[in-house]
Amino acid sequence: MFEVNAYFDGNVKSIAFQGDDLASTVGVMAPGEYTFGTSQNEVMTVISGKLTAKLPGTDNWQTFTSSQSFSVLANSSFNVKIESDTAYLCTYE
Repeated sequence: MFEVNAYFDGNVKSIAFQGDDLASTVGVMAPGEYTFGTSQNEVMTVISGKLTAKLPGTDNWQTFTSSQSFSVLANSSFNVKIESDTAYLCTYE
C-alpha cells in the first residue's frame, strides 16, 4: 500500500511504495531550501524541474535537471535548493 508523507510545512510531499526491486518514493518539492537525511543508500532522480544539491563530502553545489540522478550514502544528509516546483523519484537500498 502507499504511504503519503509531507515535510517542511507541506512544501515537500511524497508517496512511498515498494517497487519491483527497491523501496521508492515519488514526490514534489515547492521552491525553497531543504536538508534531507537518509538512513539507507539513496538514488534521487529528477523527473521534472531542477534542483541544486550540496552532497555529503563536497563543497560545491551541483544542478540536476530532468532524468539526471545522484547518489547519497546511508546515514548522511544533503542540502537542496529548489527554484520552481520539482518532481523526483528516490530509490532506497
